[in-house]
Order: sequence, then C-alpha cells, then structure tokens
Amino acid sequence: MNHFQRFNALHRSGKLLLLPNIWDAAGARMLEALGYPAVATASFAVARAHGYEDGEKIPFDKVCWLVSRIVASVGVPVTADIEAGYARTLDGLRQNIRMLVDTGASGINFEDSDPASQSLLSIEDQTARIRAIRAEAPELYINARVDVYVRPCDNPLSEALSRARAYLEAGASGIFPVGAVPLSDVGALVAGIAGPVNISLGAHDLRELERLGVARVSMGPGFQTRALDAMKNIALGL
Repeated sequence: MNHFQRFNALHRSGKLLLLPNIWDAAGARMLEALGYPAVATASFAVARAHGYEDGEKIPFDKVCWLVSRIVASVGVPVTADIEAGYARTLDGLRQNIRMLVDTGASGINFEDSDPASQSLLSIEDQTARIRAIRAEAPELYINARVDVYVRPCDNPLSEALSRARAYLEAGASGIFPVGAVPLSDVGALVAGIAGPVNISLGAHDLRELERLGVARVSMGPGFQTRALDAMKNIALGL
C-alpha cells in the first residue's frame, strides 16, 4: 500500500481521523511520535509562521519546500492546504499540482473561494479545476472545501450538497464544509454526500461527530493559535 492509498484508507476506516494541523516539521514529528496516523498543514498557520498574511500571499514554491521538508521528516502521510491552488488558470493549476506531487504529499485541501474577491467560485469553474487536478494526480486525496458556511449564501445546506455531489463527480476524494456547521446540518451532510466528510473542530463533541459518520476533523490554525498563546503566557511570566 503506497502513501496515497494509506491516506485514503484512513478516511474510510470507520474511525474518526483527527488532524491537529501543523506548520513545520517539528510539529509533524511530534504528532507522529504521539501516534497520529497522518499530519496536515494549515495555510493560515504556515503563512503566519513565515511572516505572510493568509490568502495565497506566501509564494507557492515556499509552500512546496516546506511540505517537502515535512514529508521528509515523518513516515506518515502528509496532506497540504493549498488554498485555491495559487493559480487562476487551469494551466497554472496543473503546473502547481505537479510541483506539489513532487514533494511527496498524499493529499490536499482545495477551496472553492476566490482569494482575491473572497467570493464563491461557480460550480462549473470549480469542477473544471478539480478535474484538472485529478488528471495531473490520479492518486492524490483531494479534500474539496465547500465554503458556503463562511461566505454569503441563502441556503448553505442545500448549496453544500449540490457542490459536494458535483465535486465528487469531478474527481474529489472527500468534502470539507468549512466553518461553523450546525450539528443538524452535519448529519444531513454525511447522509447526503457519497464520500468522506471533513468537519472543522468547534463546539461539537468528537464522539458525536464520529457517531454521525464524520470521517475527519481538522483544527485549522487553532493548534498554532493555542501554541502561541502558551508561548505568550510563558513570556509574560518571565
């Protein structure tokens, strides 16, 4: 079983895959030593750690260099948050995916918002982009982010289900409705999506999410924020 297959299997084991997102090799090594079966980066945390704002402000070659260092430092699968792919054209996206695959990453988070306008891309545009990624990386785990809970949307649940179905048909591996998703919507999403569902860690109980059939839970930049808060408290104490 190669690293792509191992990472894919973690989403289909029936056990909740918990990913406290990291931003460097030290964090990845720590999680591996604690027994976590995979590690994930968070774009906001990676950007902040290197002096950039979030929203694809950090150069993509720096992202790939960092991901390659993380992959080289651990024996577990690594998935990278690449925002909207750091490219507006399909050719540019394909080139970036080839660079990302060369790092040894097993998966990506791929969002359906335009970083410049902060607005949702159309389903047609996003499915074309997912198809382009799948053509370049047949085994890559594509965690297709659905941003309807963090962008203006009249009916987030209905729109999330429509986008999820289209994204899976285009080649996505799983669906990530990011943001504060109500627990009632979580159950409906899991029931209505024919693939693994990723939920952001919030106020929900992890056991309840697992009972509902959620495959994966992410912390996003929360892990780094708590780490920085701990450092701040130590510094103030000094």
